[in-house]
Order: sequence, then structure tokens, then C-alpha cells
Amino acid sequence: MSDTMSTYNTTPPQAAASSNLRRQIPIMRLGLSLGLFISLTYILCVLFDLWLPSYAMNPAWSQFLPGFVWLSWTSFFIGLIETFAYGWYIALIFGPIYNFISRIGRA
Repeated sequence: MSDTMSTYNTTPPQAAASSNLRRQIPIMRLGLSLGLFISLTYILCVLFDLWLPSYAMNPAWSQFLPGFVWLSWTSFFIGLIETFAYGWYIALIFGPIYNFISRIGRA
């Protein structure tokens, strides 16, 4: 019985070696995922503001999204592009910092 159990618990040497290393964050994937996440959140917020205008957040958006004015198609797409760009900004700053600290921690 112990022979059977040991075959399930073994890992290849490559997997064992790579599991000891911390993974690096791929900046491209992080940028796309954060950009899409923030853009989808923006779309949901616009829909929420259209549904419940008394709770609208558009005054705050005017401060954080230059060129955004409530609500025209042009300003909606400007806000969509800017929120996607904010996601990339976060990825381009956070990703390299995390990867650098991860490398230091390995040393």
C-alpha cells in the first residue's frame, strides 16, 4: 500500500525545482486583466448611475477622468479608454516592483 501512495506523492524534479522559486508577475497579463477589470467596473457604475441617478458618482468621475462630462457617447468612450489606461498604469508600476522584490526575497 505504501508503494501505491508514494507514486501519487512524487513530483518530477523540474516541478520540485520550480515550486521553490517565487513566480514573476507577467506584466502583459496583469495590464490586460486590470484594464479590463477597471473598464468593466466603470461600465457597471455608469449603468448604476443611469438606473439610480440620485446616487450618481459622476461628480467624482469628472475629477479622475479628464474630458468626462455626464453623459454623452463621446465622454463615455473617453472614460472607458481612460479607465483601461489606469489599469495599465497600475500594472506598469506594481508589476516591476513586485517582480523586483520577489527576486530580492529569493537571494
